This record gives sequence, structure tokens and C-alpha cells, in this order.
Amino acid sequence: MTQNTIGLGPNAKVLLILAALLMGGCASQNASKQAGEVNTDIAEQNTVESANDDGVNDPLEPINRVVWDFNFEVLDRFLVKPLTKGYIAVTPQFVRTGLLNASENLGEPTNAVNNLLQGKGTDSIASVGRFLVNSTVGIVGIFDVASELGLERKEEDFGQVLGVWGVGTGPYLMLPGLGPNDARSLAGTFVDNVYWPLEFVESPYVIAANVVNVLETRASLLDQEETLNRSLDQYLFVRDAYFQRLAFQVADGKVEARSAEEVEEEADDFSNFEDMLKDL
Repeated sequence: MTQNTIGLGPNAKVLLILAALLMGGCASQNASKQAGEVNTDIAEQNTVESANDDGVNDPLEPINRVVWDFNFEVLDRFLVKPLTKGYIAVTPQFVRTGLLNASENLGEPTNAVNNLLQGKGTDSIASVGRFLVNSTVGIVGIFDVASELGLERKEEDFGQVLGVWGVGTGPYLMLPGLGPNDARSLAGTFVDNVYWPLEFVESPYVIAANVVNVLETRASLLDQEETLNRSLDQYLFVRDAYFQRLAFQVADGKVEARSAEEVEEEADDFSNFEDMLKDL
């Protein structure tokens, strides 16, 4: 579900930007759930090594770090996180589920087009079917009837399309309020925002849908905060997790298996490290 900010008034834009803190612009709850477990372990292992990793395109790191501190220590701490906890406390789970379903239903036409652009005809048809079923029988998407019929959500954004087409991510950007981002994803978000029906739905409905999606996404990250707090460098942890999530999405979750030689070499390195600790 992309976040539509085109055509919104200044106050609405500010509210939406603040609410979108640390969500990575076009990141959604489902994407976070799919990639979160993979990102947590890998990013934590690579945090220290990434400080000198020339493969990470982060030429604006000094500026990005300042923005990160503002996002995490100020906006998230005093605005987004309290709002999320309040939302969870006062909203029954069945209401939250219905609101999230309706919010995600708006993105199904976008999913259909982006799947088609990647040559995923079956997934594109499934996205169209989901939108038609949930918008009618599911009462504007409040009830996810399509999933009960076996039509699973196939979420794709145009940033992923560009990735499949071979376009690089470009420089890493930590944006005020919007959190982790990159040039490719920003371009993808712009394209996603002009798809039907997001461009034509009344702004108040779009704003409400986006706010619900962001709050639910932030709620899904509450349990991962301890891992973030344990990391040696929170900025590097988030940056690595962000790029790994992008790679995970573009590859549709297919992780290249390591060879037996690589696994054995890693085990030998760890054994040598243990021996060194014993000597000390």
C-alpha cells in the first residue's frame, strides 16, 4: 500500500509525513512482516562490518545520521509511538483489522499493474480479482473475502518494478518524517500515487487509509524495538535492514543459497575465533 500525498492540503501533508516516521515511505505492514525476521538477524550480524562496506551507497551519511536522530529520538519517541500505543489501546482488534483491510484494498489496482509490468500475469489477475471481490462483497474492502476464496495478496510497488528491470537503488536517503528511503523507491512512490483509484479517491478517505496503514505498520514494529536497542549502531542497523528488505522484495523472498564451501569456511572462521578467545 503506497502512501498518496498528491493533492493533499498542507496540514494533511504534515500529519501524514509525521505519521509516516520510520516507515520508509512506501513500506507496508505486510512487507515488514515478510522481511522483518530475515532483516533482524542479518542486519544485526552485519552492523559493524557495514561501517566500512563500500557496497552500501550512502554518500550522505553525516546528514542522514542527523536526520535519523531527529526522526527516532524526537518524532517517533514523542509523536508516532505514543499515537500508535493509544490507537492499539482504544481500538478493538476486529475494527483494526477491518480498517487495515479497507486501507490495503485501495492498493490492489497498483499491485495489479506492477505485477503485470514484471510479467507476473497470474498475480496481476489475482490482484484485480481481490479488488473486485473485496470492494463489493467485502464492503469497500473492510472484509477480506478474497483471501477466504484463495486469492492471496500479491503486493508490488513500482520501485520493485524498477529493481526487476535492473535499475539500482541510488543513494540512501534518511528523510525527515519519512524515514529510510532511496532514489529508486521515491520515483516508484511517485508513479504509484498516480495509479487509479488513489489519484481520484477523495482526500479525506485516502488520508485516513494511509494513517491506519502507518499506525498498523508501526504497531508491527513494536516487538522489534529491543533488537534495535541492542544494536551497536542503530543507524547502520536500520540502513542495512532497509537495503536487505529492498533486495528481499525485488527477489520475491528468494534468498540465494550458499555453497557448502562457504558454509564450511564460515564455520572454520568461527572456530578460530573461539580458539582465540580461549587463549585470551
